[in-house]
Amino acid sequence: MSDFFSLLVEEFPQVRSGLWVTLEATVLGALLAGALAFALGLMAGSKLLLARGFSRVVVEFFRGTSLYIQLFWLYYAMPLLTGYELTPLICGVVAFGLNYGAYGAEVVRGAINSVPRGQYEAAIALNLSPARRLWKVILPQAWVQMIPSFTNLLIQLLKCTPLLWLISAADLMTVIQQLRDRTGETLTAYLTLLAAYFVLAYALTLLMNLLERGAKRRLGLDTGAKGLLKSRSTTATAVGGTR
Repeated sequence: MSDFFSLLVEEFPQVRSGLWVTLEATVLGALLAGALAFALGLMAGSKLLLARGFSRVVVEFFRGTSLYIQLFWLYYAMPLLTGYELTPLICGVVAFGLNYGAYGAEVVRGAINSVPRGQYEAAIALNLSPARRLWKVILPQAWVQMIPSFTNLLIQLLKCTPLLWLISAADLMTVIQQLRDRTGETLTAYLTLLAAYFVLAYALTLLMNLLERGAKRRLGLDTGAKGLLKSRSTTATAVGGTR
């Protein structure tokens, strides 16, 4: 154990670089996933058949295919078809964004559908345009319901970043694996990884709890500081619903 931690301290710049790659993949993948989730989720509720159909096809395709295969396709197969090769990090960001964006689209669709019908009718009675109804009335209420499920998806995305090791990205998993190979201390290496990912996941949970608290406060639903430390269940928010 002492050999592993001695080498960990000695190679700390490399470990820090690997941690930074993991954080980059998580944050950039989450931003892309969030953008796709809102775009596809709003399209799913469109009156245009073409928009709804496009959203459904994209969501079902990326939900129904393996993230592992999507990652490998972008890194190994796409260059053969296009002649353009993405870096391992960009491949990871795109794969994570597409896969989790598809799941997030269902969260957006379900949260919007769960807003009471009376809110739509009140916004129409105030003569608000469709865009203002969505931005001022519907999304603020739906956003509060989206955050718990988005938190779960964000943590799942973080836990998928070790897949970058499979396409030679120098993430935290890769660096710790290299230290393990040099010291032969498998148990210590993987316990260190478990601890590192737990700390990262809990830090993200606290940030999302803070975001949820702010969203609830704007709606007059503040739950107090104790809400910052609550954990998330996998069924925190339903992704269905009807207007």
